[in-house]
Amino acid sequence: MSAGPSSGASGALTLDPRTRSRVERWRSIRRDLHAHPELGYREERTARVVAELLEGYGLPVTRGVGGTGVVAQLEGRRGTNGPTIALRADMDALPMQELNQFEHRSQNAGVFHGCGHDGHTTMLLAAAECLAEDPDFDGRVVFVFQPAEEGLAGAKAMIDDGFFERFPCDEVYGLHNWPAEPFGTFVANPGVMMAASDLLEIDITGKGGHAAMPHTTVDPVWIAAQVIVALQGLVSRGGDPGEGSVLSITAVESGTTYNVIPETAHLKGTCRSLSAARRDALEADIVRVATGVAEAHGARADVRYRRNYPATINAAEPAAWARAAAVDVLGAQAVHGDRPPSMGGEDFAFFLEQRPGCYAWIGQGGGPGACAIHNPHYDFNDELLPVGASYWVRLVQRRLSGAGRSATP
Repeated sequence: MSAGPSSGASGALTLDPRTRSRVERWRSIRRDLHAHPELGYREERTARVVAELLEGYGLPVTRGVGGTGVVAQLEGRRGTNGPTIALRADMDALPMQELNQFEHRSQNAGVFHGCGHDGHTTMLLAAAECLAEDPDFDGRVVFVFQPAEEGLAGAKAMIDDGFFERFPCDEVYGLHNWPAEPFGTFVANPGVMMAASDLLEIDITGKGGHAAMPHTTVDPVWIAAQVIVALQGLVSRGGDPGEGSVLSITAVESGTTYNVIPETAHLKGTCRSLSAARRDALEADIVRVATGVAEAHGARADVRYRRNYPATINAAEPAAWARAAAVDVLGAQAVHGDRPPSMGGEDFAFFLEQRPGCYAWIGQGGGPGACAIHNPHYDFNDELLPVGASYWVRLVQRRLSGAGRSATP
């Protein structure tokens, strides 16, 4: 086994021995994907690159799952009596402009791999290459390259396209880079990892008129301000702080000029919650408060609450398998199962609603792109490629070893 790149929080890394000679090629693949980002359900080039590489590894490949998704399968040399596990990477980019100036920066204006999906895709491709060469396990692996994670529910699209019927599996696993964690750190909580992510719109209808005569109007702008203030109380005063929730109004649209009080105001926002009960309560309370405040001032509020992504909730046993594999690669001191959940959303949650599994974070720490995801200066840390690939390989080896089926490191 070979020691890897800078070890960060984990001490010496224990990587798959094949990574030493291949890391430059994997870096080239990742940077090619970064330079050619594509939005959700438009990942035509990305899907083609992924499918051709997988076919080159000798794997049977299915294209066009859930739109532009790609799925490959691998049977173990020891047989197929063991479990079937699915490993997932997301492929889509963000609709934002990259501000980096390095050679592999985005060539597509207004489209940018600002969340590291180029790295996720490459790490899983690297793992597929290694496992295809030496499938020394009992069971099956399903490699899932998913479209449209960024707000467009590509996981649900794959499920609706019959993913679990076409590719039966017992467990599902996902991995996301995490700049907030030091390089080589790994987090896989049993239970909640990410919040439910919902969308909110409120139309307030009042009575327009001259701005110098507000007493003759029902001012929807002023009422919208009262609604916003009242809604914040649902989080700060209306819910148990231990349950965790966020309500953010992110857009206020109304009026066109200086001296006219408009007829309507439009609000947009997002709601995040960590439990089904809190999600239900928050939706009902938003409708009650917005309509009540508007009616109290002689206006009408129409609320549209759209449930987007459910909470990402790991099953305990798969999370233990994930941590055990990570310990083999990163060392016990770098692996955690008790980090606070993130209030961000993740559509891997749809897979976890269908099968037990684990969604994990792997710390990317420093490197040239050492900033938060969704930042215009972000870049995936290429030193993480052999680390993530080794984790995937070790997870398969441990989970499908046939030796006691124990997740204990």
